[in-house]
Amino acid sequence: MSDITIAAQARHLTAIEIEHFAQHGYLKNLPLLNEQGVQRLQHDFMQLVESVPETVDIYRINNWHKANRWFYELGGIPEILDYVEDLLGPDFYQWGGSFFIKFPNDESTVPWHQDAKYWPLEPRETVTVWLSVFDTDTENGCMRVVPGSHRWGDLDHKELEGVNWYTESGEEMRKSKYVLWQQVDPESFEPSDAVDMDLKAGEISLHDDDLIHGSTGNPSSRMRAGITLRYSPCEVKCDLSIWPTFESYHARGVDRFNHNPVGKIPAGNGYPTQFNQNSSDFD
Repeated sequence: MSDITIAAQARHLTAIEIEHFAQHGYLKNLPLLNEQGVQRLQHDFMQLVESVPETVDIYRINNWHKANRWFYELGGIPEILDYVEDLLGPDFYQWGGSFFIKFPNDESTVPWHQDAKYWPLEPRETVTVWLSVFDTDTENGCMRVVPGSHRWGDLDHKELEGVNWYTESGEEMRKSKYVLWQQVDPESFEPSDAVDMDLKAGEISLHDDDLIHGSTGNPSSRMRAGITLRYSPCEVKCDLSIWPTFESYHARGVDRFNHNPVGKIPAGNGYPTQFNQNSSDFD
């Protein structure tokens, strides 16, 4: 995005940071936007929130990069791609883009889970970027992660009471106190080992798709808002029999595999209305 300004401190990852990610599965407080960039991000974000009908649950609807040109262009910011390339290598694509919003006094929670349980991708290799729109901390329900849990393999999860985002309507989804519908076995980790992913506005975090993470509600008077962008190496293939609307958006390098359908780039600033829509649904 040519009109959002980047912090002078934005950079490539150091060897120590790359090793930390390999061992612990996450990095946080990476610089991205300067003060002017943060102000522009917050302005554009609030404009988008105010433009979306109340019937659309921004938090529980995914694939914003397919529907909204502004969101799509965020995922192509070169400095974000620099960070991702340092972890995934030179050839990768974007396939996910969502908002994670908790309004003041919002009791909804994200259960402890591994992202990879929701995605029929092979091999399991995805890096998620979490861009903080406003300051996020313990007080307003920041994400928490269990360091090193990405090296424990595919852990057992159970279905939570409530709704399955794949099968229920938006109205039913909003009735659930949970955001997502599976929870990792609580016996598989010690909650006291979790680390707060506190971020200043304009900073990003990165986490592995097998890392156990979750978040509480937001009892504060401040909004907690972040933008997630998900990337995988070009060798990663989706099982389309399970996820037929999966689409890739080439980010960097060369795709020598051509495993996945390619999504249509959005022309306008629309919004998704259902879970896992196809890019052809939007202008």
